[in-house]
Formats: sequence, C-alpha cells, structure tokens
Amino acid sequence: MKKIIFLLLIGGLFIFQSCFNTEKKINITASNAIQVDTSQASCPFLTKDNQGNLVLSWIRKVDSSTAVYCYAISKDGGKSFGKTIVIPGSDNIHPHGENMPKIIFKPSGEIIAAWASGNPNPKNPYSDLVYYSESFDNGNTWSKAEKLVKDTAGYDQRYFDMALLPNGEAAITWLDNRKKTTEEGSALYVAETSGDKGFQNEKLVSEPCCPCCRTDLFVDSKKNIHILYRAIINDSIRDMVHTVSTDNGKTFSTPERISDDNWVINGCPHTGPAMTENKDGIQFTWFTGGQKGGVYYCNSTNEGKTFSPRAMVSGIASRHCQISSIDHNNVAIVWNENFAKGDISSSRIGIELRDANGANPVKEYITSDKGNATFPVIKSIGKNSALIAYTDTQNDKDYVKYRTVSF
Repeated sequence: MKKIIFLLLIGGLFIFQSCFNTEKKINITASNAIQVDTSQASCPFLTKDNQGNLVLSWIRKVDSSTAVYCYAISKDGGKSFGKTIVIPGSDNIHPHGENMPKIIFKPSGEIIAAWASGNPNPKNPYSDLVYYSESFDNGNTWSKAEKLVKDTAGYDQRYFDMALLPNGEAAITWLDNRKKTTEEGSALYVAETSGDKGFQNEKLVSEPCCPCCRTDLFVDSKKNIHILYRAIINDSIRDMVHTVSTDNGKTFSTPERISDDNWVINGCPHTGPAMTENKDGIQFTWFTGGQKGGVYYCNSTNEGKTFSPRAMVSGIASRHCQISSIDHNNVAIVWNENFAKGDISSSRIGIELRDANGANPVKEYITSDKGNATFPVIKSIGKNSALIAYTDTQNDKDYVKYRTVSF
C-alpha cells in the first residue's frame, strides 16, 4: 500500500512539473521580412506618433552622394505602412547606423525630425552637425532645416537621442566638442523645445564622454529624465554610466556606472546603450569589451540608485543592442551578431526575451545565418509582440526591412 501511495505521489509530482514547464515555455516566432522602400535604404528607427500609431523612419539613398530622411506611419499595428514622407532639406544627411536620424511626435501634433550632417574639419575629420526640421500640419509642410547648435565654437555634435517630456515638450541629448575639460572625449549636452521655437536652453550635463557611441534619453512613468551613455573614466576606462534628473531637467545626478566592466580601450567602439522601463523598474542593455566581452543586461528598481549584477545576453561578436518592454512586463533585447563560416563573414539579428525581473532568458535568431543584417531597432506593438526593423545588405546594397515578432 505504501508503495502504491509513493508511486502515485511521484506520478502526481511529474504531472505537476510537466504542466508547470509547459506553462513556462516561451516560443519566439518572426514573420516574413517586408522591405519598406524599393530604393536602397539604411538606418531604421521606430517610434509612435501622437495617436499611438507605429512610425518607421529611415534614410533613402538617392544617388552615390545624396540621401534623404523618410518616414511612414502604420495604422494597423505594423502589418503595413502608409505613404512615404520625405523630410525637405534633409539631403545633407550623413548615413550612419550608430548615429541614426530620429523623429518625434509631440502631443500638440508638432513633428520634429533630426539628423546628422557631415562636418569634416581640421580639428576633427569625423565631425557631424545635428540639424532638425519641424512640421505643424501633420507632415504636409516643414520648416527650414536649422542647426541644433548655433554657437560657432560648436563644430561637432553627434549620437543624439530625443524623448517626450511630461509637459509635452521634446528633449534632445547629444555629444558635443564644447567640453570644459582638457581630457580626451566629448561633452554631454541636453536641450528642450519651447512651443514652436525649436530647441532652447542647451545645458552641459557631463564630461568626458566616449565621442563615438550613441546616447540614450528616457523619461520614466514617475517623470524622471534618464540619460545613458559611455563615459571615459580615469582617462582610459570606457564604461556605461547613468544620470537622472528628478526636477524636470534642472539638475542631473552624479553619473554612476551601471556595471563595473572596466573596459580599457583607446578607440571607438561605435556601439551605444539602450534603456526602457517595465513594472519592475528601469531596464538596460549595452555592449562592453571589458572582462568577458559581449552584450549585457541589468536593471534598477530604484531609479538608478543601484543596479543589478550584469547578465550576458550574447558574446563578444555581438553589437548594436536595443531594448523594449513588452506590455510593460517582459523585456526584449535585440542585437546584431557577427560570425564567420570559412572565409565568409555574415551578421544576423538576435532577440532575447526575459521576464519582468530580467530572469529566464529565451533566445532566438530572426534572420538567416547566410545574410548580413545589422543595426536592429525594436518597438512593442502589443501584449506579446513587437516590431523589429533593421538594415539588410545584399550584394553591397542596403535595404530596410521589418518583421513582426510574437512571443
């Protein structure tokens, strides 16, 4: 009798565990790729307009020396996109996947498009200038493109990001040559719009910063303004640091490393960080070559006062990570990963889903291991899905494609 009871208990435990494992199993599936533009294109970016519709923007190649900035709006959750709108005056744009152009939609209906234009000069042959244009009639007409920085001492502005502020205005952060220190690197600046007057009241936030990795600007549900960027620490360490403003951008906290990677490099990684928020706090992803190099993840449950230990997402061959919370719960991270088969080098897009507190990762690759897909971006489009756009290179020609990913 005892033996029978024991066997029944074991059997029940096995059934319970099997059900538990079935409930926890997550599959990641991707739709077929759709090409957004018949022309050659690169540098995709995803956002939402003031009606909550998905917006995909990209750079369209016009000829061997000219490109323009475009965007299109989806009103069916990313299944298709409407007519392509070209930003007038953007033909001075400088295509660069790490320094991608961006577009933002204010609650008032104003649209702001910003992009980088090459500005090589004797002081820095790799310098850019940030330009922006505004539309007050749903993209039908646009203001004349103007420089973000009017100060003639500013000859290099790059790797910017934009976000909506709680008051309905837009903020922008960027890397700038106008630092006060004599140390190597750039300075981090921030500015915000004032009605229809464009960006105003620029402010130096921190220095020195790695001059070649994109910044990330994020406003959380508590109206705190977060900035994430790669700093230069002790003259040689290039790690990711976080600073936050709790007073509407008047002041920012002392920058703190999100992880002590201690990456010593005298060069340009060209791969910046990203952050988002879910119900458990602020979520981060970044690349480092420090210690065991690769793409990593961590989080903060107290607005950046402390950070969880880093967790590896993918190894040293991975770059250009982005992150999105799915329905304010699970966290999805995307990146491009280089690999070689014989003498052929390729790149594919990886995605990893983590639960709300960053545990139980599930990984998948959504592009071919025979292709060359890079610079992915991601945006949540529902409770269990997201849209991913990326640059796909075929026969030395770039195209922008997108896929819907379901979890």
